[in-house]
Amino acid sequence: MSGHSKWKNIMHKKEKTDAQRAKVFTKIGKEIAVAVKEGGPDPVSNSKLRDIIAKAKSNNVPNDNIDRIIKKASSDDSNYEVIYYEGYGPSGVAVIVEATTDNRNRTSAEVRHYFDKFGGNMGAIGCVSFMFSDKGVIVIENDDIDEDRLMEDALDAGAEDVAIEEEIFEITTEPSDLSAVAEALTAKGYTLASAEPSKIPSNYATLESEDDITMMTRLLDALDDNEDVTNVWHNWDN
Repeated sequence: MSGHSKWKNIMHKKEKTDAQRAKVFTKIGKEIAVAVKEGGPDPVSNSKLRDIIAKAKSNNVPNDNIDRIIKKASSDDSNYEVIYYEGYGPSGVAVIVEATTDNRNRTSAEVRHYFDKFGGNMGAIGCVSFMFSDKGVIVIENDDIDEDRLMEDALDAGAEDVAIEEEIFEITTEPSDLSAVAEALTAKGYTLASAEPSKIPSNYATLESEDDITMMTRLLDALDDNEDVTNVWHNWDN
């Protein structure tokens, strides 16, 4: 989830991962299955699969699980598809939802229900996506790391930028460079808190009303809890 206080969002996701590990594994498993169906089981030649494996590892999915999911996806007849939904949260916050589902009608109805229930509305494809740019984002916890050395290592590996916040380093890449940069930094001994494709907003929206803040939080929680929803991006400056 994108926002100004990015580390809080990452911590929020990490807490839910710890509490609902099986659900997180299920979501990532669906993403891996789709990537294998689209581009084959070899991450060397399948860049999408390579990126999702990096995401899986940053979410502590064991290698054995990843290998098992890839092997199963290569032989089963599951029919997942990736669908994007766009809309607005309270006070016009832009929201993009990525879902991986085997039942388009069910997922569409559930996502629309969340928008309606929590003070937003689902719009047409394209209504907010123009406000976001596709990037790869790698997060490393700031645990006595030499800032200059990390910046040099990240840029040498092909990163576009390194942003330093109080508790994290956020490394931005072109989507196609995400895996290579993540692997290079891991090889140099850095521990990645996350590494995954993201959508970065060009501007941010601020919510002043406590009711709007509560409703926006509930919308994001509801989407995050849905097993079909694999990613949510927004421009709320929370």
